[in-house]
Amino acid sequence: QIWRRDLCSGARTPKQDGDPGAETPKHPLPQPPGFAAMTGKTAPPATDPAPAAPKNEPVPTPGEEPTPAPAAEEPPAPEHPPAVEQPTAPADEPAPVPTAEATPAPEEGPPAPPAEPQAPAPEPVPEKPKAEPPSSPLSLTVEEVSENSVTLTWKAPEQTGQSGLDGYVVEICKDGSTDWTAANEEPFLSTRYTIQDLGSGDKIHVRVKAVSASGASVPATLGQPVLIREILQLPRIRMPRHLRQTYVRHVGDAVNMMIPFQGKPKPEVIWTKGDQPLDTSRINIRNTEKDTIFYIREAQRSDSGKYELAVRINGAEDKATLDIRVIEPPGPPQNLKLVDVWGFNVALEWTPPLDNGNSEIKGYTVQKSDKKSGKWFTALERCTRTSCTISDLIIGNTYSFRVFAENACGLSEKAAVTSGVAHIKKTKTAYQPEKIPQRDMMEPPKFTQPLTDRTTTRGYSTHLFCCVRGFPQPKIIWMKNQMEIREDPKYIAMIEQGVCSLEIRKPNPFDGGIYTCKAVNPLGEASVDCKLDVKGKI
Repeated sequence: QIWRRDLCSGARTPKQDGDPGAETPKHPLPQPPGFAAMTGKTAPPATDPAPAAPKNEPVPTPGEEPTPAPAAEEPPAPEHPPAVEQPTAPADEPAPVPTAEATPAPEEGPPAPPAEPQAPAPEPVPEKPKAEPPSSPLSLTVEEVSENSVTLTWKAPEQTGQSGLDGYVVEICKDGSTDWTAANEEPFLSTRYTIQDLGSGDKIHVRVKAVSASGASVPATLGQPVLIREILQLPRIRMPRHLRQTYVRHVGDAVNMMIPFQGKPKPEVIWTKGDQPLDTSRINIRNTEKDTIFYIREAQRSDSGKYELAVRINGAEDKATLDIRVIEPPGPPQNLKLVDVWGFNVALEWTPPLDNGNSEIKGYTVQKSDKKSGKWFTALERCTRTSCTISDLIIGNTYSFRVFAENACGLSEKAAVTSGVAHIKKTKTAYQPEKIPQRDMMEPPKFTQPLTDRTTTRGYSTHLFCCVRGFPQPKIIWMKNQMEIREDPKYIAMIEQGVCSLEIRKPNPFDGGIYTCKAVNPLGEASVDCKLDVKGKI
């Protein structure tokens, strides 16, 4: 009855000697067999915790006498009730073992008796604080995605720890899977990494960890999976400036043009002329990933026209038109005629050439030929009209005329020649020149600019100047102190356009005196003089 009262009331049993720190388990005591038959009551519900049987005590079976529990080695506290005898469990049923976790006391039922006093536990030895791992990498982004690779960039973590950063580890996981695999074998310090050898069309999740001696950081993960496919770059033609206008070449010249474009993946390049494919027997096309080359070895007139270039990627395209004009010299003018001849003049008329050489006619060149000499001379250039008048012809001569057409390529190879000739007739009027009265130009010498007195320094050359007129040209005589200066290397006399000069080279005081210039011709003579003073050096 005592065991049944305690079992029904949920009273706690004292702790056993072998487990001083154990507490009552959370699970209720298992119901012994025949419990309902003995008491006429049912066991309490499983939700309410019940006291567990002490450790190593048997549970009694129906029909057996309960065996007294062994006395505790330590005396209980004064307020602790005496130990209650517990029935022994049958030999074939193991006793429940209380768990190590502490369970709170049940909310309902009488309060549990206080636990037995425990021995004080030894104070634990303080452990050294472990180094913290680095923080997560920052700003993880996708820089570029190609057909089989993806390039990532990120920033270094804010905290790298005391031991410093060893590097980064990049891990990938396919979309729908949880298996993360490292993309790099060893940590690296760069904040940019390209993951290679990926399958086109795959979706992968990517994360990056910072690694140090104290461990790995919390990974930085991309928010969305990355689709491995090449990012398309819209096609665009970059037409060179000189090809935006009409591209002009001469017949027989080579045509070699390179037109760059952009687009990713490699665009499809299509050349057409008048919505028709090109003649590959004459035109060579070479395409690369960045440009297309248009080449003709020898251009012909038939190669002229508008060529269409289309660069296409999966329906997106860019178009450009290239205008090529192959020119050659024009044909000769037509229907050249002599319209009229009068005095020293001839009037001509003609019509434009049938073939302009695939270029606009810039003008016409008119040439004349004298019957006596037979040589052709240009009389008029770049005449823009189809008629002209040739003047200043010589009386009595007979002339023929021809006309060339001119375009951007040059003059026509052949010329239109007049069928008839133009004869400039002589007139009966005789030319009488005007009589001019003869004027007597004879004049005796006369000095228009006399000599002037001069003072010079010893050792410095000096010049004497005067001007004279007269016809016939007078003879000039230089004198010093009324003595004629003859061939003396110290003096140099010159006359030019009536200006007389005398150079005295490095004079000394003995070269001073009166110098006279005398002019003489058949009609008379004239003279002028001056004084030269030579001072010594100070």
